[in-house]
Amino acid sequence: MTIHKLSPEDRIKKAHIALMKHPETALYSGVMMLGKSEVVDDCPTAKTDGFNKYYGRKFIEELTDNTLRGLILHENLHVALNHVGRFRKEFKKNAHHMNICADYVVNDVIIHLADKELCELPEGALYEEKYHDWSVNEILKDLAEQEQSQNSDNGQSGTDGLTTLDEHDFEGTGAGMSPQEQREMSQKIENALKEGSILAGKIGAKIPRAIDELFEPKIDWREMMREFISSTCKGSDEYTWRKFNKRMMANDLYLPSMENESLGELVIACDTSGSIGQTDLTIFATELQEICNTITPELIRLIWWDSEVCSEQIFKPEHYQDISKVLKVEGGGGTYLSCVSEYITKEHINADAIIVFTDGYVEHNIQWNISTPTLHIVNGNRNFEGTAGSRVVQYERD
Repeated sequence: MTIHKLSPEDRIKKAHIALMKHPETALYSGVMMLGKSEVVDDCPTAKTDGFNKYYGRKFIEELTDNTLRGLILHENLHVALNHVGRFRKEFKKNAHHMNICADYVVNDVIIHLADKELCELPEGALYEEKYHDWSVNEILKDLAEQEQSQNSDNGQSGTDGLTTLDEHDFEGTGAGMSPQEQREMSQKIENALKEGSILAGKIGAKIPRAIDELFEPKIDWREMMREFISSTCKGSDEYTWRKFNKRMMANDLYLPSMENESLGELVIACDTSGSIGQTDLTIFATELQEICNTITPELIRLIWWDSEVCSEQIFKPEHYQDISKVLKVEGGGGTYLSCVSEYITKEHINADAIIVFTDGYVEHNIQWNISTPTLHIVNGNRNFEGTAGSRVVQYERD
């Protein structure tokens, strides 16, 4: 047993001060001051509920000072990235996968600190160089694909033997809160992180990608979707090249016609690959119903796709009132976005606009050979650039 002069509580305070003063970890100083940081007897290693941090007394007694700093930074990174709050639904769906992904992300930040003497991860901490600078969603997608492949080969999952360093208590603080209270707690974390980022900026510290993404300006994806439909599809008094002036075509003159005031056919292509969860589909159904309630296309063609177009449903205005109740989701395989363009071309579909719901983890060389105005609403891959001439918006979950 390692003998320390200071009590576990005093060692944690000392570790906090060292991390808050260091140029590479000053970014997290505000987060470290949030919530509780307690030594407890009933925790085998450490845990966080997304706001408070708890450390097992027996466990930290065996840790060196730099390994203790690594453990404390590990817990505070979970808080800074709001893993428990942002991914509560994913934890409920597959806690094992979510725990692993969250640990891969925070351990990657710690491993790549320039000062190797500052922090060291405790023995057994998960790390894969492959996942350097990956997001939680990117790792979730990769693990799901690995599991699907391995299950088909031998019936075993590649994550079965993996264990995380700590516990992520997604049923703790926040689980019993109202949505408003959860938002307020998330705001406290964001404000604390912003305060730390100001300090980090003054001393020229590098901000990891996982943290930097949290500071990206958030766009209201619902508002952008409705604006896209209204401006691109609903029509105006302007001319459009999407339809030629038929009267002038008789004289071999191909000129634009006046934009129609009504919305014609709207194609909505919904990604149903294996990485798309029930929560995503529920959000999609809700927004589809909202489209029908606010804008009345002459026809909605709903395409379900994964590695191919699995099926389509066609709705006319008389069906719009209860459209969310009659959706027939099909899919669950791989992801091949090009199949949507291929299908639209093959079936000679003449839509006024296309909306694609996807997680953005698709093939690299997308074949998109149609010029119809397209909006991609993406949950997951922030590096997804869309198809030629399209618009892309990331959506944020409530």
